[in-house]
Amino acid sequence: MRTEGNRNDSGIKKLLTSNEAIAEAVRIAKPDVIAAYPITPQSPIVERLAEMVGSGELDASFVRVESEHSAMAVIHGAATAGARVFTATSSHGLAYMFEMCWWIAGSRLPAVMAVATRSIGAPWNIHGDHTDIMSLRDTGWIIGMAESAQEAFDMTLQAFAVSEEVNIPFAVGIDAFTMSHTAEVVEIRDVRLPERRQAYRILPGMEVAVNAVTVGDARMRARYDLAVDLEKSAEVIERTDNEFGSHGGLVEKYRLEDAEYAVVMAGGWCGDAKDAIDMLRDEGVKIGMLRLRFIRPFPEKAVKGLPSEILVVDRANTGIRGILGIETSSCGVEVENVVAGLGGLDVDVDNFYRLFRKFVDGKLEKVEWLI
Repeated sequence: MRTEGNRNDSGIKKLLTSNEAIAEAVRIAKPDVIAAYPITPQSPIVERLAEMVGSGELDASFVRVESEHSAMAVIHGAATAGARVFTATSSHGLAYMFEMCWWIAGSRLPAVMAVATRSIGAPWNIHGDHTDIMSLRDTGWIIGMAESAQEAFDMTLQAFAVSEEVNIPFAVGIDAFTMSHTAEVVEIRDVRLPERRQAYRILPGMEVAVNAVTVGDARMRARYDLAVDLEKSAEVIERTDNEFGSHGGLVEKYRLEDAEYAVVMAGGWCGDAKDAIDMLRDEGVKIGMLRLRFIRPFPEKAVKGLPSEILVVDRANTGIRGILGIETSSCGVEVENVVAGLGGLDVDVDNFYRLFRKFVDGKLEKVEWLI
């Protein structure tokens, strides 16, 4: 069945943080169940949704749970019964959910979760990087990364439609504070989502076992099918992009038409990096950006189409290398890799300019940390 998110012309513009933009999108999606546990910096998402439910603006069951693990368990159970579900978290909250993230993906249940991406201790830090959301890569979730409040709004609505078509949970990532608590003008459009649908429902009285112990071949088949369908979700994401804001599908290609140098990045800090690219363009340097809007499914085809000189800038690491650096190089291309901005360490336009100039001038090491 085709996913449709028909827009009308009655959109209104509001000054919203990305947290508030996501809450508005969830209101329009009309979830049946919201499970909430507060953690900085995503708390305003569920606080706003609680206000909507309390005022009658949103007709949903709002479940105040005792932990993030319980939040994911609640939406797992509700989704199993056929409910449209939503939750949000960040950092250590996502770490606490981690077990249930595997269960909901392996159960092939549609669900949407917002993640205000934040550092995970130790040392203790409440500021932004991509450490938390990158931990979802192996679980089987679709993982999107917005750059603006508008994109956070559009991607959240698309998340409900895509997740329910492919029966895979969908995480929407926004950068902590620089997006979650920064206000921008957002066009709120009253998108009409399809009716909730999923591959199966389990209701009281049905004589079935949920996730019974399996032997090896059943487990192998389940993981294979999930992996294949996760790759196929790229087709649904690309097909529905125009219905949810026209942001480019899996990637945004910024000034890549004639580029000789390419920067690969994801998240809200890409805006400052684009300004630095514009500065270099004014100097005659042919440089552009491939902004990864999705980490899963990973846009391998777009990466393979890049020029030979590639720099990947990461906000999360595994060992000495950046995670996106490894992901990008796995597509069969050579990359230089810089890890930067961990724990909210500021990387501004001037920092990006100097970094990109060093890259263009051939003065970068294969792997560097911007400390």
